[in-house]
Amino acid sequence: MPRPPTAERRIWTAEEAARFLRYCHRTDPLIADLCELLIGTGMRKGEALALHWHDVHINEGVLYVRYTLSAINNARLVITSPKTRSSKNWVAISPRVAVALTRRAAEAPHSALFDRSDDPFTGLVFCRPDGRPLRPQTVLDRFRRRAKEAGVPRITLHDLRHLAATLSITAGTPLTVVSKTLRHSTLSTTANLYSHLPQQAAHDAVDAIDTALTQADPTADCHPHWPAWLRPRRNHANGHRARLTLPYFAALAASSPGQRPYGNRDTLQASSRQADVRE
Repeated sequence: MPRPPTAERRIWTAEEAARFLRYCHRTDPLIADLCELLIGTGMRKGEALALHWHDVHINEGVLYVRYTLSAINNARLVITSPKTRSSKNWVAISPRVAVALTRRAAEAPHSALFDRSDDPFTGLVFCRPDGRPLRPQTVLDRFRRRAKEAGVPRITLHDLRHLAATLSITAGTPLTVVSKTLRHSTLSTTANLYSHLPQQAAHDAVDAIDTALTQADPTADCHPHWPAWLRPRRNHANGHRARLTLPYFAALAASSPGQRPYGNRDTLQASSRQADVRE
């Protein structure tokens, strides 16, 4: 059986993400700082919820991903190794993420700052007031409530990882660097996931080509002069569609190689009638 088509993922714009973060910093600082980390680093939700303080090195500008937190049957919490071998790696942190982590350290309960080797649930960066781990479903529910209150589209926490990649690609970051940041096992994984370039990035790519060619030949006329009959009518946006039908292509087939296949509307229609007579 053919595989069903994958639904198109809805990703926030930079403006929507900024609006959400601005709202959450006022109403729910924990979710705000968690989302700052997810967007700023591209980490997975489970990796962020299992982040320990001894793996955070703000002065060096890095943190280390060693664990992931998940809920078995949405009930029992477990801390295990990350998704893949390449996922267990270091991640660079930006000044904005460093501020969020510093704020978490200032507001963390005293017990959360001490990591006991016999209890993997201690020393967590994102935790409850008593230092115990947060349930992934609880975090998702709070995230969606804040998104609704902020007036931004409904997405999942994992979509913030895709938002991080999309913002990086749109800014012109090489795909190899994006793949390293997301800790994908292969570059093809990143290329397949983000083969759909945002529209703005696609326009930037073709505009870069246009600029390079124009600078190389400044005398070239880069502004096309469309025939009058190809221009849309002012009172009808699609008025030109009816004219780009059979007469246009028939005229191309009927004209000789030495003739210019373009002309006004009457010439094209006459050429079309001549082609019909020959047939």
